[in-house]
Amino acid sequence: MANVLSNLHPPAGAVRKRTRRGRGVGSGLGKTAGKGQKGQKARHPGNFSKMGFQGGQTPMQRRLPKRGFRNTLFATEISAVNVGALEKVFDAGSIVDLAALATAGLVEKRADRVKILGDGDLTIKLTLKVHGISAGARAKIEAAGGTVELLSTTAPPSEGSAKG
Repeated sequence: MANVLSNLHPPAGAVRKRTRRGRGVGSGLGKTAGKGQKGQKARHPGNFSKMGFQGGQTPMQRRLPKRGFRNTLFATEISAVNVGALEKVFDAGSIVDLAALATAGLVEKRADRVKILGDGDLTIKLTLKVHGISAGARAKIEAAGGTVELLSTTAPPSEGSAKG
């Protein structure tokens, strides 16, 4: 087996020798290295392909006006969890808050707030500490003997906003 592996080689003509451009006239690709005479494409960067560059014409994204507002940096991320999912993950008598939901994998750890929605059925008693809840979800939780505590949705003042 080892003898066969050591004798393997590619078929004739399959491997081309590497071309060394700009290394003398005798190589066939000396002097201008296959780039032709002068001009932008013959200069150093090779292919001038800057994103959005349209040859000096004002690009589309600069011709159109700015519109809208994006608040992705400061936006509050609210995760939704259905009542049916709580039934599957938590035991009776559990306290369900943002940390418990993140540990259970029902919300992402970076979520700022959580809202409970009413899809699914609930038969166990749970204590919920959440930022929001739909009317249907509240009815199902209270019918099962559970309680709901709504947390404050106002953000605490940021460090730099205090006057004084």
